[in-house]
Amino acid sequence: MEKDLNNRKGGKMKTTEQKYVLKNPKSFNLEHIFECGQCFRWNKEKDKSYTGIFKENVLNVKQEGEDFVFRGICKGDIKEEIEEYFDLSRNYEEMKSKLEKIDESMAISIKYGEGIRLLNQELWETIISFIISANNNIPRIKGIIERLSAKYGKEIIYNGKIYYTFPTPEQLKNASVEDYRKLGLGFRDVRLYETVHMVLDGKVNLEKMQKEKDTLKIREELLSLSGVGPKVADCILLFSTLKRLEVFPIDVWVRRVMNELYIKNPDENKVNKKEIKRVANEKFGTLAGIAQQYLFYWKREA
Repeated sequence: MEKDLNNRKGGKMKTTEQKYVLKNPKSFNLEHIFECGQCFRWNKEKDKSYTGIFKENVLNVKQEGEDFVFRGICKGDIKEEIEEYFDLSRNYEEMKSKLEKIDESMAISIKYGEGIRLLNQELWETIISFIISANNNIPRIKGIIERLSAKYGKEIIYNGKIYYTFPTPEQLKNASVEDYRKLGLGFRDVRLYETVHMVLDGKVNLEKMQKEKDTLKIREELLSLSGVGPKVADCILLFSTLKRLEVFPIDVWVRRVMNELYIKNPDENKVNKKEIKRVANEKFGTLAGIAQQYLFYWKREA
């Protein structure tokens, strides 16, 4: 069924409503995927389905028996968009099999979050989203991102409801620090403004970054962006299309679980990040990032 969808910032965008059924996938649980802290634009509906916006797509996904039914607006082919975004070409069963052999705690955490799958989110959106996430909570992060998208993104109407794409650097070029402040960004307003203009001015090339193979070089470049510290840089590396599974973002929950399980310092606050990363690298190696997600989700939720 084709629809002409009004786009108040760019005329009409002609697109097609599509449907795709993902048959009995392994390592795929909606709550585990969308509630593990990696994304901010998926919301749970009353029927336990989730509706989200990524790129120029608005999709609803609902579990029906062993299958997952996707319906919505896709700029491209819905099957291709879903396979890429949900990282379906990666063998999570194989990764879990390797990790669960490390120790009993790792095996328990994997069982608890067995359906976690790391999304391939657009690099630009991931950068800005995690700058916004600094010293923030998830409901507030989601609110800021929605207001930012509503003001500067493209409008898509689906099932009688208006959704907004995440704004590009070009769509944000005329936004001022004061404009961001009005959206509730707080101290992050200057950081967002500066990062937008670093990208617009070519000081940081996201396309080139996407092609770079050296993770340390990418991390250094990310750290040059205003508002990007070590934890935010690691989140970007792990949760975006960069998808570097060896990185190990550290927040209060990860510090806690790593100390309780492996470091065992009586004073958790004295555990430094270098020590945590050393232990993570020794125990989890190139799968440290996915191990971090299982441990984080288990510790925070259980």
